[in-house]
Amino acid sequence: MTDSLEVKGIDLRYLLTAYLFDYGPATIDELVDALAYHGFRPAGRPSKSVSEALRWEIFQGRAVRMRRGRYRPGKMPRATADRVYKRVRALHDNVAALSPRSRRLTTPPIPPAA
Repeated sequence: MTDSLEVKGIDLRYLLTAYLFDYGPATIDELVDALAYHGFRPAGRPSKSVSEALRWEIFQGRAVRMRRGRYRPGKMPRATADRVYKRVRALHDNVAALSPRSRRLTTPPIPPAA
């Protein structure tokens, strides 16, 4: 996708965590594909960026490594979940603003000729 938003750091971690909590266990490839489907692209090599982002989430207990390359959701306090989903919604709004369709819809109409 050419109009994708590059994500890294906390934004990438929150997107991945939200995906795991919404859809359950996933492989690195599935997570990379889900990011691309929703208009995001991880900075750097996608598989490495995703696995490194999940390392912090594992440390925090929000993700659990099932085996090499496969993760599942862990536990997340409600306040943290609210913060994560609020940021994820904002990121999705940013991607929507990048899409050609939204630009077409927000273009002001041409005034009629006098």
